[in-house]
Amino acid sequence: MKDALVPVLVIVALLVVAGLTLFFVRRPRRGALPPEASTKQAERPVIERGRQIPTDVIAPPAPTEQQPVGEKPAVDKPTVVPAPAPAPPVEQAPPVAPPPVVEAPQAPAEPVAPEIETPEPTAGRLVRLRARLARSQNVFGKGLLGLLSRDHLDDDAWDEVEESLISADVGVQATTEIVAKLRERTRVLGTRTTGDLRRLLTEELTEALDPKLDRSLHTGIVDGKPSVILVVGVNGAGKTTSCGKIARVLVADGHTVVLGAADTFRAAAADQLATWASRVGAQVVRGPEGGDPAAVAFDAVKKGIDAGVDTVLIDTAGRLQNKVGLMDELGKIKRVVEKHGPVSETLLVLDATAGQNGLSQARVFTEVADVTGVVLTKLDGTAKGGIVIAVQRALGIPVKLVGLGEGPDDLAPFDPQQFVTALLGDE
Repeated sequence: MKDALVPVLVIVALLVVAGLTLFFVRRPRRGALPPEASTKQAERPVIERGRQIPTDVIAPPAPTEQQPVGEKPAVDKPTVVPAPAPAPPVEQAPPVAPPPVVEAPQAPAEPVAPEIETPEPTAGRLVRLRARLARSQNVFGKGLLGLLSRDHLDDDAWDEVEESLISADVGVQATTEIVAKLRERTRVLGTRTTGDLRRLLTEELTEALDPKLDRSLHTGIVDGKPSVILVVGVNGAGKTTSCGKIARVLVADGHTVVLGAADTFRAAAADQLATWASRVGAQVVRGPEGGDPAAVAFDAVKKGIDAGVDTVLIDTAGRLQNKVGLMDELGKIKRVVEKHGPVSETLLVLDATAGQNGLSQARVFTEVADVTGVVLTKLDGTAKGGIVIAVQRALGIPVKLVGLGEGPDDLAPFDPQQFVTALLGDE
């Protein structure tokens, strides 16, 4: 029995194997379509990447032979004819830029020359500016006249007169002499009226100012060369400003001027002097900041000779009387300038408000620079106009110019008679 079952099991196994083999051979690959599906797919339009391609561009599959048993059937792939590539975009020529507009170069603007001013005449300036001394007459003029107009002039009254003169910076010695003369003349003449007392006081003050002194500025051509005026003084006295105003005085009197900015230690001094000079059409010679002042002074005189002017005005650095080195340098400037010719004038600028301190400054400058005249500034609005008398009595040097205001033409030639009249005020 067992022997009969063995062949049966072998046959069954072979049949199973043969059936499995036939099943796998006949099974299509994954992803392949059956023949019917392939035909229907070929009949529909093909969508490729969102574009509908007509079916006439798809070639029908070529007939294939039946594959032998045991081999994988070939997959029929449709041949896709690629769509024609889009034509490259036509390159457009870049827009032609319009030709640049070439503007004609503009000529640089010429600097505008400052307007040349005509300084006011110097004659009568002191009289015209009398009103600016009105504030000082309250103490100096009316105060003295009030004391002298008393019915009884005793010793106490004369002491008050002395105090008034001393407080006005007339100086002790000059005050003593003036009061002594007034007492004597009042006693002899028996004067009591205000008019007579004003006349006596005017005469004594004018005499104290020594009207016989030469107060003119030495200018003009000398031996074919211009006159040279040195302007000296301490800082703060208004030296550079006075130098500019002196130039206006000279131009107003018909002179031609070259200015030398020898104050090289103060940066703004040369610019300030150039501004003053430009207003009257004068030339300025200047040097580098911190340069040698004597060299600038030398060049200024040389420029004046070449330009044919009649006066060279040199502004020097402000010197302190206790600086020996600086004072020696001022002497050097004078010696260097004298290589061209003698110095005609050395003007010392003093501040009227400095009082008796101005005398000590003046004495040192006269020893070094041989001062020939004094320019007294800032007399407007001060009660200390008597410093004019003190300076002249102490130094024997005339006051030649006085500053009576801030205006450009407020520097006036000094006249003793007019000054005393302005100092005492109107009757």
